[in-house]
Order: sequence, then C-alpha cells, then structure tokens
Amino acid sequence: MVVEEMKKIAYIAGPMAGMMLMQNLLQLISMIMVGQSTSQLSLSSSALALSFAAVSGFYVLLGMTGALETLCGQAYGAQEFQKLGVLTHTAILSLTIVSFPLSLVWIFMGKLLTLIHQDPSISHEAGKFSRCLLPSLFGYAFLQPLIRYFQAQSLILPLLVSSGVTLFVHIPLCWLLVFKSGLGHLGAAFSIDISIWLNAILLGLFMKFSPACARTRSPLSIEVLAQMPQFFRLAVPSALMLCLEYWSFELLVLLSGLFPNPKLETSVLSLCITTLWTLFTIAYGIGAAASTRVANELGAGKPQAAQTAVRGAILMALIDALMATAALLGSRGRLGYLFSKDKQVINYFTVMSPLVTTTVATDAILGVLTGIARGCGRQQTATYISIGAYYLFGIPIAVVIGFVRRLRGKGLWSGMIVGAIIQITGLSSLITCTNWDTEVTKAKARVEKSSNRRTLNVNLA
Repeated sequence: MVVEEMKKIAYIAGPMAGMMLMQNLLQLISMIMVGQSTSQLSLSSSALALSFAAVSGFYVLLGMTGALETLCGQAYGAQEFQKLGVLTHTAILSLTIVSFPLSLVWIFMGKLLTLIHQDPSISHEAGKFSRCLLPSLFGYAFLQPLIRYFQAQSLILPLLVSSGVTLFVHIPLCWLLVFKSGLGHLGAAFSIDISIWLNAILLGLFMKFSPACARTRSPLSIEVLAQMPQFFRLAVPSALMLCLEYWSFELLVLLSGLFPNPKLETSVLSLCITTLWTLFTIAYGIGAAASTRVANELGAGKPQAAQTAVRGAILMALIDALMATAALLGSRGRLGYLFSKDKQVINYFTVMSPLVTTTVATDAILGVLTGIARGCGRQQTATYISIGAYYLFGIPIAVVIGFVRRLRGKGLWSGMIVGAIIQITGLSSLITCTNWDTEVTKAKARVEKSSNRRTLNVNLA
C-alpha cells in the first residue's frame, strides 16, 4: 500500500519539483548574471532586495495560497468540481487586494533598510531594485492560485510546460537586459517581472481553453466574494506558517549587515539562502504532492488512505534529505564560483556549506510535514509551532552564537538549525497524534459549508 502511494506521490511530486526549480532558477540565474557582470555592491544589493522582496511579498502570497491546497484539494476529493474554479477566482482577487499594501513595503524598501542600520549604499541600490520588481508582485497574485488550481486536480503537465517555456524565455531575456540594455543589475528585475507574468498568462489560457479543465472552471460570479471569509480564515495562518521560517532567515541577512565587512556577510548569507531555496524544490514537490493526496482522500472520506499518503510522503522526504545532502557536500568547493568572481565571497561560501547542507536536510523533512498540515487544514496549530521553534528558540540562540560568541554568519545560521529541529519535533508530534476520522468529518463540514453558501447565493439571485 505504501509503495503504491509513493508512486502516486511521485507522479505529482516530480513535476511539481521541476516546476518549482524552474521558477527559482529565474531568480538564481538573474543573480548569477548580476554577479558576473557588475560590482560586489550591485550583487549584494540585488541579492538583499530579492531576499527581502521574497519574504515581504512573494512568500506572503505563496503562503496564502496554501488555503487552496486545503479547500480545493478536499473539494476535488468530494467531487465538488465547480468549486475549484470559484475558489481560484476568490484567491486571485484576495491576493491582488493584499498586494497593494505589500507594494508599499517594496516602494520604501531602501528607507526601511537604512532605518534598521543596513549599509546606506546597499540599502539605496536595493530600494531601486525592489521598485523595479513591483509588476512581478501582482503577477504572482495571479500565478500562485492558478498553480494550486492545477495541483488540486493532479494536472501537473501544464505547470511543468508553462514553467519550462518561461525559463527558456527568461535566460536570453535576462542576458539582454543585464548585459546589453544599459540597465545593469536593474535589468534582472525587469526580466523577472516579464517572466512571472508570462507564466501566469500561459496557465490562465490553459485553464480557459483546455478540455481537461471543463468541469472545474467556472465563470466569475458574486460567489467569489462570498467565499472570501472562508479563504482568509485558512490563508492567514497558511501564510504565517510559511513566512515565519522565511522571515527568520531574512532576519539573518539583516543581522549580518551589523557585522564588520557587511557587504561580504550580506552577499554570502543571501547566496546561501538562495541555494537553500533552490535545493528545497524537491521537498516542496513532495510536500505539495502530500498535501494534494491527503486533502483528496480526506475530501473523499477515506481516513486510512490519508494515513497511507502521510507514511509514503515521509519516507520520500527522508530519501530526499539523504540525496540532497550528498549532492551539496560533493560540490561544496565549487558552488561559490557560480555566484561571483570575488575570492572572499567564494571562500566564505565554502566555509558556510556544511551548515547549509544540514539545513537542506531539515528542510526536506519540514517541507513534507507542513504539506501534510495544509492538506488537513491544520495551518493554525502549525503556525504556533513555528513561532515557538524560531522566535522563542532559534533566533535568540542565533544572536548569542553569532554576536556573543563572535561566530558571525556561522553562528547565526547554527541558531536557525536549532529552530528547524524543534519545528520538526513539534510537527511530527502533531501529525502522530492526528485523529484521521475526525479530520474526515472536518473536511466534509468544510466542503458542505461552502456548498451551502453557493446554494444560498443562487437562491438570492
């Protein structure tokens, strides 16, 4: 049973990981081109801007769409097919509204970084880069709900194809804008804008015209507004569950700016985080597959099948952790050359590699555990675990080791590893103690509540 379930998970996880990898490569390739073409100041400011933009914008929207993994996944399992289109429209509208206040953070990013005592030259350039990224924020508000729409139905091929086409276009586009247009590192920001919107448009066209989406797409209606309260009840804790970890790593970058030689510290820690999120793609794929399988089985009223999906996903996570660790350790002395020609950056990146490797292993497990929590709709409890793990333990320990023990970047990163281990322990306990019959009852009530609201809207009309 577990082996069969692992095959089902792999069918979803492989393409999802490939899609996520190609999306992350948009930023990674952009940073590589910036690092090879301009100064350390341009690289550090661009890396800082992308990192800050991710945790203050991209990951907020990405986290909010975790609500769709619960709602769409369980609705699909319950064969409430039309609800998927309605929920997707609800999410797009909701995320677009949220993007307006988030955009203010990006507009004033340079001043915000200066206020928290970051290097003024780095802050100024990071602010310029973030303003150029603004169109991509609204593109993301369209893109991520569409991804969850296809994911809930296990329609993975469109996601893989659209991401592949986008990456194929992005590489020469970024090269032209960075090297030939005279824009320098700002060209990388504009290339990311264009690529994210291209991906969203491709998926939107597929949703509208493909026969595979015929039973799940729906026209815009007043029901989109009626579904917003239910969406936000899950979207807010979903966003917090994801962002609390990412925010803690962003705090590492900001704290690194307080060390001697802040340009070096900021550049290397930002690049370490970029490497971490790139290698996280496989764990993301398995976690997304686990979320989909668990939500589908709970929506279909099959608690034993949901448990089997959990066991299969965790086993795959352990295999992923071993493979990712081996790959990173095997290339630790060469990865730095991808990002920079600066010997200081390369050598410091090599020193940090063992710590990054450890975090890759813990994140492989965390990616799956959080996916299972989303599939069940237990985002709120998982959020409390994240708060305790990182903000009561991880960050204070990081500050002590980094500043008091004077281990600088290595000390900061070590504290976050402690937080990750505590989070794994908490989420593992949560899932082990789950009553799956109760989760089936909750899923049924969740789907029925939405269906009753739709019936009420039709009658009012």
